Amino acid sequence: MENKTHAKMSIENRAKQFMPFSALRGLDEALALKEKITVDKVEISEDMAAELDRQMHLIKKGSIITVVYFHNNEYIKTTGMVARIEPSLRLLRVVNTTIMFDDIISLHMHPT
Repeated sequence: MENKTHAKMSIENRAKQFMPFSALRGLDEALALKEKITVDKVEISEDMAAELDRQMHLIKKGSIITVVYFHNNEYIKTTGMVARIEPSLRLLRVVNTTIMFDDIISLHMHPT
Protein backbone atom coordinates (compact mmCIF):
# COMPACT_ATOMS: atom_id res chain seq x y z
CA MET A 1 0.00 0.00 0.00
CA GLU A 2 1.34 3.36 -0.99
CA ASN A 3 1.21 6.25 1.51
CA LYS A 4 0.25 9.48 -0.20
CA THR A 5 0.72 12.72 1.62
CA HIS A 6 -1.59 15.61 0.94
CA ALA A 7 -0.65 19.23 1.10
CA LYS A 8 -2.11 20.95 4.10
CA MET A 9 -5.33 22.77 3.30
CA SER A 10 -5.40 26.48 4.03
CA ILE A 11 -7.66 27.71 6.81
CA GLU A 12 -9.70 29.64 4.23
CA ASN A 13 -10.36 26.52 2.14
CA ARG A 14 -11.20 24.49 5.25
CA ALA A 15 -13.71 27.16 6.29
CA LYS A 16 -15.39 26.98 2.87
CA GLN A 17 -16.30 23.37 3.57
CA PHE A 18 -18.57 24.51 6.39
CA MET A 19 -20.23 27.44 4.66
CA PRO A 20 -24.03 27.24 4.29
CA PHE A 21 -25.14 25.64 1.06
CA SER A 22 -28.21 26.72 -0.83
CA ALA A 23 -29.29 24.19 -3.43
CA LEU A 24 -31.86 26.65 -4.79
CA ARG A 25 -30.03 29.87 -5.54
CA GLY A 26 -32.27 32.90 -5.30
CA LEU A 27 -34.99 31.12 -3.35
CA ASP A 28 -34.72 33.43 -0.34
CA GLU A 29 -34.95 36.52 -2.56
CA ALA A 30 -37.90 35.08 -4.50
CA LEU A 31 -39.75 34.28 -1.28
CA ALA A 32 -39.11 37.80 0.06
CA LEU A 33 -40.57 39.28 -3.13
CA LYS A 34 -43.57 36.98 -2.93
CA GLU A 35 -44.23 38.11 0.65
CA LYS A 36 -44.40 41.74 -0.47
CA ILE A 37 -47.99 42.78 -1.00
CA THR A 38 -48.40 45.22 -3.85
CA VAL A 39 -51.28 47.66 -3.98
CA ASP A 40 -52.67 50.21 -6.37
CA LYS A 41 -52.20 53.90 -5.68
CA VAL A 42 -55.20 55.41 -3.91
CA GLU A 43 -56.76 58.54 -5.36
CA ILE A 44 -57.30 61.00 -2.51
CA SER A 45 -60.39 63.17 -2.18
CA GLU A 46 -60.36 66.93 -2.69
CA ASP A 47 -60.75 67.42 1.07
CA MET A 48 -57.74 65.20 1.78
CA ALA A 49 -55.74 67.02 -0.88
CA ALA A 50 -56.63 70.38 0.66
CA GLU A 51 -55.60 69.17 4.14
CA LEU A 52 -52.29 67.81 2.83
CA ASP A 53 -51.66 71.10 1.05
CA ARG A 54 -52.31 73.01 4.29
CA GLN A 55 -49.91 70.75 6.20
CA MET A 56 -47.25 71.01 3.48
CA HIS A 57 -47.26 74.80 3.88
CA LEU A 58 -46.45 74.40 7.59
CA ILE A 59 -43.40 72.20 7.02
CA LYS A 60 -39.99 73.81 7.33
CA LYS A 61 -36.50 72.41 6.85
CA GLY A 62 -35.57 70.73 10.13
CA SER A 63 -39.16 69.77 11.04
CA ILE A 64 -39.69 66.22 12.28
CA ILE A 65 -42.50 64.53 10.37
CA THR A 66 -44.08 61.16 9.71
CA VAL A 67 -45.16 60.70 6.13
CA VAL A 68 -46.94 57.86 4.35
CA TYR A 69 -46.27 57.78 0.62
CA PHE A 70 -46.65 55.51 -2.39
CA HIS A 71 -43.49 53.98 -3.87
CA ASN A 72 -43.00 50.89 -6.07
CA ASN A 73 -46.56 49.58 -5.64
CA GLU A 74 -46.59 49.84 -1.85
CA TYR A 75 -47.20 52.43 0.83
CA ILE A 76 -44.22 53.30 3.00
CA LYS A 77 -44.30 55.09 6.34
CA THR A 78 -41.20 56.98 7.37
CA THR A 79 -40.37 59.37 10.19
CA GLY A 80 -37.48 61.78 10.15
CA MET A 81 -36.18 65.30 9.78
CA VAL A 82 -37.07 67.33 6.70
CA ALA A 83 -33.82 67.91 4.84
CA ARG A 84 -35.38 69.77 1.90
CA ILE A 85 -38.74 71.01 0.71
CA GLU A 86 -39.18 72.37 -2.82
CA PRO A 87 -42.77 73.47 -3.50
CA SER A 88 -41.89 74.54 -7.08
CA LEU A 89 -40.55 71.03 -7.83
CA ARG A 90 -43.25 69.43 -5.63
CA LEU A 91 -40.75 67.36 -3.70
CA LEU A 92 -39.93 66.70 -0.10
CA ARG A 93 -36.77 65.09 1.26
CA VAL A 94 -36.96 63.36 4.63
CA VAL A 95 -33.41 62.49 5.70
CA ASN A 96 -32.14 60.83 2.46
CA THR A 97 -35.52 59.88 0.97
CA THR A 98 -36.96 62.06 -1.78
CA ILE A 99 -40.76 61.98 -1.95
CA MET A 100 -42.93 63.59 -4.60
CA PHE A 101 -45.88 65.58 -3.24
CA ASP A 102 -48.32 63.60 -5.43
CA ASP A 103 -47.25 60.33 -3.77
CA ILE A 104 -48.04 61.50 -0.21
CA ILE A 105 -51.24 60.19 1.32
CA SER A 106 -50.68 61.14 4.96
CA LEU A 107 -48.53 63.60 6.85
CA HIS A 108 -48.04 64.26 10.55
CA MET A 109 -45.82 66.94 12.06
CA HIS A 110 -44.20 66.20 15.41
CA PRO A 111 -43.93 68.99 17.99
CA THR A 112 -40.43 70.41 18.38
